[in-house]
Formats: sequence, structure tokens, C-alpha cells
Amino acid sequence: MKDTEAQFMALASTITSANPDVIPGKMMSSPGLKYKDKVFAFYYKETMGFRLGPEFNPEEFGLSGARPLSPFKFKPPLKGWYLVDRYESNSWETLASMALKYTMSLDGG
Repeated sequence: MKDTEAQFMALASTITSANPDVIPGKMMSSPGLKYKDKVFAFYYKETMGFRLGPEFNPEEFGLSGARPLSPFKFKPPLKGWYLVDRYESNSWETLASMALKYTMSLDGG
């Protein structure tokens, strides 16, 4: 197991323990976290993807390596989703918390 994967697993354990509505899930066959059946974060090849909303500005948070999630060859990036590289993994916990709050807000929670 890579260091970043272990970091994700620890983060997932912390978040699921603290939030009874958060469970493990999958996003594009990768391990992720779900709130009420909506994925808000996932781990993929030493990066993490976060559902942060269309208003999120990576530069405001000092993230130089964050990029929009664009998994499809002929479609635009997914709105409000960002991939954050392992070099900025020190921000993953904060971003996961922000992604959970954003996803909860969509549900009125």
C-alpha cells in the first residue's frame, strides 16, 4: 500500500467514524466516501477527487496542483469536482471536510 493510499484510508476511517451518514463507496471503481448515497471524495492513483462545488477556487486555498476532474474524452469536466495531487495531500483532510459540507448543503443538511 502506498503512503497516499494509507493516508486516504486513515482519512476515510476518521470521517466515517465522526459522521454516521458517511459510508465507504466507489467513484469510477475507486474507493470513495458517500453521504446519503452521494460521493463527495475519492482516491485515485495517488490523487484525491473532491466535490467542492462550482464556486470553489483552488488558488484561493493555495492549491497549485488542483485541476478539474475530467474523466471523459469527449465531455467537459465534471462541474464542481477537483483532483488534488499527492504533493498537496496535506490539504486532503480539510478538502474532504469541505466536500462533505458542500454535499450536505445540496441535501439541505
